[in-house]
Amino acid sequence: MTTACELPTVRVAPADSLLTSRFVRLLMMVFGSGLSMYLLTSVVPLYLAANGSGGIGAGASTAAMMFSAVGVELLVPRLLARWGYQVVLGLGLILLGAPSLVLLATASLPAVLAVCIVRGAGLAILVVGAVALVADLTPSNRRGEALGVYGVAVGVPAVIGLPLGVYLTHVIGFGALFVLAAVTSLAGLIALIGLPAHAGGEEQHVQVLGGVRRSGLLMPTLVFAAVTVAAGISVTFLPLAVASDKQSVLATALLLQAIAAPAARWLAGRHADRVGPAKLLAPALIVTSLGAASFVFFASPVVVLAGSVLFGIGFGAAQNLTLTMMYNRVPKTRYGQVSALWNLAYDGGWGLGAIAFGLIVSGVGFAAAFALTAGVVVLAVVPAVKASLA
Repeated sequence: MTTACELPTVRVAPADSLLTSRFVRLLMMVFGSGLSMYLLTSVVPLYLAANGSGGIGAGASTAAMMFSAVGVELLVPRLLARWGYQVVLGLGLILLGAPSLVLLATASLPAVLAVCIVRGAGLAILVVGAVALVADLTPSNRRGEALGVYGVAVGVPAVIGLPLGVYLTHVIGFGALFVLAAVTSLAGLIALIGLPAHAGGEEQHVQVLGGVRRSGLLMPTLVFAAVTVAAGISVTFLPLAVASDKQSVLATALLLQAIAAPAARWLAGRHADRVGPAKLLAPALIVTSLGAASFVFFASPVVVLAGSVLFGIGFGAAQNLTLTMMYNRVPKTRYGQVSALWNLAYDGGWGLGAIAFGLIVSGVGFAAAFALTAGVVVLAVVPAVKASLA
């Protein structure tokens, strides 16, 4: 019986949960596969050099993995539509991890390049499939934050794996490290248990580049490609520009950039859920361009350190904001296409930027080439501003 002094019961809907058991399992898989990749990123060139195939062999190993990833990324949406998340991600984990064991038996350049090609295919499957699954597993009103958490799970292995891989070659040797890289990827197969077999809706059989302009995906794709052009240049050519007696400064700068990027990716996602990603994209690009422009003064340790932090912040934020914008513009049935497009912009911009910079720097020098790099990012600010005003 209700009395006059009793207050009415107010039912408050619980907040949409983000860190569900399935999302946590996906993050564990992503962390392990990322660690597998980064443990060997710098080690494979060292392995080739130690066995008489340095120089061109080291560069070829990186290029083989990158171009393999770009080619396979175009196919992943169709694979997801046909076979579903569990099968396709499981295939990616096997392709990324198992070939590392081949390196126990041989150091010949053709065999190592073949391993890199297969690992690149596995990497492509994992990055496209995992990003699509993040959007499928998490509530739409917390998508930016979810992609930020995913960015941390992807970024931390880079911070840990790159220096750890080189260090462990002197502690446990190449062979044990190859086994460790295989195990960290293959262990992710356990995490696949309980993840959805198929996407939430019936996946459309669309080409990766199909309907990009009509669906509003073209602008964020090109904007992000401009940012990744600068990212690929910074990690590839800044070490060559900085004097040999300042390599400790360079190592610190790259570490700060690697730490700043995932942190900014997470923070940008949290704020994007409140105000929308379009309003934050232009400021993120401005910060990125300032960081890129600072590399013009590569002779100054203070400027390089500050610029690396700025670039890491802008790059991390741009990763989240462009991807969130793209997901917000398509139905769930096209998440695979969005993931493939975004990763193509990442890998393609990274590789093409490094190639173009290498051709330009020989004629104009590092300072002018870094200035042109910053100019590419500045150009991307214009469409970002238009999107924020729309």
